[in-house]
Amino acid sequence: MKTFKMGGVHPEENKISTQAAIEVMPLPKQVAVLMNQHLGAPATPIVAKGDKVKVGQLIAEAQTFMCANIHSPVSGTVNKIDVCKDFVGLPKTAIYIDVEGDEWMEIIDRTPDLKRECNLEPKEIVAKLKEMGIVGLGGATFPAHIKYSIPEGKKAEYLIINAAECEPYLTSDYRVMLEHPEEVCVGASILRKALGVPNAYIGIETNKPDAIKLMTETAKKYEGIVIEPLKVKYPQGAEKQLINAITGRKVPSGKLPIDVGCVVSNLGTAFAVYEAIQKNKPLIENILTVTGKKLPSQHNYQCRIGITYNDIIKHALGELPETTGKVISGGTMMGKAISNLDAPTTKGASSVLVMDEAEARRNPETNCIRCGKCMHACPMGLEPYLFSALVKNNRVEEAKEHNILDCIECGCCYFSCPANKPLTDEIRLGKNKVRAWLAAQKH
Repeated sequence: MKTFKMGGVHPEENKISTQAAIEVMPLPKQVAVLMNQHLGAPATPIVAKGDKVKVGQLIAEAQTFMCANIHSPVSGTVNKIDVCKDFVGLPKTAIYIDVEGDEWMEIIDRTPDLKRECNLEPKEIVAKLKEMGIVGLGGATFPAHIKYSIPEGKKAEYLIINAAECEPYLTSDYRVMLEHPEEVCVGASILRKALGVPNAYIGIETNKPDAIKLMTETAKKYEGIVIEPLKVKYPQGAEKQLINAITGRKVPSGKLPIDVGCVVSNLGTAFAVYEAIQKNKPLIENILTVTGKKLPSQHNYQCRIGITYNDIIKHALGELPETTGKVISGGTMMGKAISNLDAPTTKGASSVLVMDEAEARRNPETNCIRCGKCMHACPMGLEPYLFSALVKNNRVEEAKEHNILDCIECGCCYFSCPANKPLTDEIRLGKNKVRAWLAAQKH
């Protein structure tokens, strides 16, 4: 069974929402559409207060290289363009739209008919990805048109679709595979054509046997689609680990996947690519898992972007349980606590995970016993215990020399630490210090 060669852990999976079929989330009265829903610079609004907009209409444009277009997820009237706090409480520019009906742009094909054939040339595919505001839906929200514009001197040999969904609790990709396998295969075929590679490898962990079976049967209809069953091990879905598992190649320190001939996209991205290229549908909604051990029901929702976390919770649960200790966007390993439930969802949102007080509480930290478990668990071959000491003593240059920037913030070190040291948090802080130090060196 294929897997990556170094490190990894086995957290409790808690895939308790696997049987929850995708439901359509009702429209709210208002949405707030953030201008930075992607890696890079914020998009620039091209609408003004009082403007009427339709679903799928371009409302904010990418003005810089590392940026992505943003389209209206609803129809209605622009109420204002103002500052809005995101889910961690940081102020961001947003376009507020009052919802009026549900009128879509005429160019968008809303029929359920499957459209297999794509007659666009590779450059036309990439241009349309840019036009439709497609970004990576695996967490980093990297603009897809940049990822699929291969730099001069580089060559793509492998396209890998990440369907591992190794993060505990998340089941949205799993449901997409069960409910939209054909669309995923068409999307992967389109991305394969854009890169000019012979095959697209879809990596799925073996804890999803029904998805593997269905995707394998579906893939037989499509040239160059290969289903790769993967051993269950976290973080199997991390970009560099997935490359190592499927190709055996290792991305060197400081390098990118394309440096070893690989391009990796999330399964949700492949589905979004199908809708964008074949149906002219911009990235205006995504699939979110609403889950938690103590919740009365489990859900996977198709949500319009810009709906608030509170709106989702009220529809799914009525209200949060009294014993709630923490609400997380993402899974338990790499997700982030939501401090502002009135914040709008974005293109990269993947879940609303509700944890009760007992589950959310961290165990008390004790002294490091130099056991080395964090080092053995690290899938990047780093020394987390050393970073902790260097960061605390502000030895930023040494942290950089020991490759702290290679950390993928997967949480394996904290998960494996018997002293309960917040290693991931300390390393994240250290990476920020290193970046600030490097920026200062340039001036």
